Amino acid sequence: MPRKSQTESLADENAAPGGVAAVDRALSLLAAFGDADDGLSLTQLAERTRLYKSTVLRLLASLEHGGWISRLDDGRYAVGPAVARLHRVYAQNFSLDSVVMPVLKALVQATGESAAYHVRQGRERLCLYRVDSPHPVRDHARAGDLLPLDKGAGGRVLVAFDPELGDWQKKNRNHYARVRADGYEALVGDRHSEIAGISAPVFRQSGELAAALTLTMPAHRYDEHYVKNVLQAARELGAQLV
Repeated sequence: MPRKSQTESLADENAAPGGVAAVDRALSLLAAFGDADDGLSLTQLAERTRLYKSTVLRLLASLEHGGWISRLDDGRYAVGPAVARLHRVYAQNFSLDSVVMPVLKALVQATGESAAYHVRQGRERLCLYRVDSPHPVRDHARAGDLLPLDKGAGGRVLVAFDPELGDWQKKNRNHYARVRADGYEALVGDRHSEIAGISAPVFRQSGELAAALTLTMPAHRYDEHYVKNVLQAARELGAQLV
């Protein structure tokens, strides 16, 4: 009878309910590759997935046949061209608004204030997406508005975390160092005397700055407890951006 491993493989630990074990194991091989891996040996793949080498070899044969894995000249294995093709399909069909808008709506529902997604556009910032507060008294920025980079929580977050804006950061070095250390910006009356804002950077999975996620409200409704909501929303959004 075949030996039974004393420890479960990663695929067995995270098996899809009602799924196919062989598919789970094949996917665990693909997931074993990290950003810094230009190739992995059979031993490394077996160690990372906790699968027997014989099992890994059988799975690799199928994955290589389908173009999901390529065998290198030195005997190691790398992700194959089918992965790149699938990524192109994903990128072409990826709709940013289908990712951003649900997060903004959830943030507004949790806080009752307005939420926006700002990206840098040259020396200004563009409000790319926005969901308004249900309160009649609120700020009246709109999606499509261009706003200053050096005013407002969203603008200052973009300056603080954008490596291309080192000259801007030097103008107020201590302030932007604090923003980076805190991981967010919270300001009352900066862009407008009656408006407060809390903003956090949104980082792509690659670590690249994508945007600033900003919650705005009238100054008299400012609540520092909303900081945790903004940080959580920014992390949730960044986890979905490649």
